[in-house]
Amino acid sequence: MVAIALIGFSIGFLGSFHCVGMCGPIALSLPIMHETKAKRLLLIFLYNIGRATTYAGFGALVGMVSNRFFLTGYQQVLSIVLGCLILVVLIASKFMNLGATIFKGFHLRVQGLLAKYLHGQKNTAHFYIIGSVNGLLPCGLVYMGIAAAAATGSILYATWLMFAFGLGTLPLMFSLMIVGRAIPITIKQQLRKALPYCVGLMACLLILRGMNLGIPFVSPIMNHAGSGVISCH
Repeated sequence: MVAIALIGFSIGFLGSFHCVGMCGPIALSLPIMHETKAKRLLLIFLYNIGRATTYAGFGALVGMVSNRFFLTGYQQVLSIVLGCLILVVLIASKFMNLGATIFKGFHLRVQGLLAKYLHGQKNTAHFYIIGSVNGLLPCGLVYMGIAAAAATGSILYATWLMFAFGLGTLPLMFSLMIVGRAIPITIKQQLRKALPYCVGLMACLLILRGMNLGIPFVSPIMNHAGSGVISCH
C-alpha cells in the first residue's frame, strides 16, 4: 500500500506544475480571499480533497475493469493494450486534434457545471463539490495516473493510487491558492509541451511491463497464479 501511494503521489507531485497551469485559473477564481485565514485554509483543503475524491472514483472504476483481466490471467494483454491505446491517442491528438474532438462535449458540460457552482450561492460544502467537479475535466496528467492505476489490477490499489495522485497535486495547488498568483504564461506553454512526452513515456512503460521481460520494476515477471499480483510487489 505504501509503494502504491508513493507511485500515485509522485505522479501527482511531479505533474502538479501542469495541474497549476491548467486548473490554476479555476482555483484562483474561488471567492476565498475575503475569508479569515483559518476559513480560507479550510475551503482550500475542501476544494483539493474534492478533486482527490473524484480521482479516487476514477481509480475504483478502472480498478474494477482491470481486476477482471488480472483474475483471468490477461494482465499482460491489458498492460500492452493500454500502452498502445495511449500512444495512438497521443499521436492522433498531435496531428488530428483528436483529443479536443472526443472530449469537447463532455468538457463543455463540466465547464457549465463548474460555472453554476462558481457563480451561484456558496456555502462551505460547495467548495468540496467544486473540487469534485473540477476533477472531471479531461486532463493528460489524470490519464497518466489512470493508466498507472489500471496496471495495479486491484480495485483497492487503483483507488488508493489515484487518491494519492490527487494528494500529490495538493502542495503546489495549495501554495498557489494561498499566494493568489497565476503561473506565468511562458511556464504554462513549457508545461503543455512537456506533458505529451511524459504521457508517452508512461505508455512505453506500460507496454514494457506487459512484455514480461524480467526487468525489475520496469518489466517484472507477472504471477499468473492466484490473484494476479505482480511478483515484484
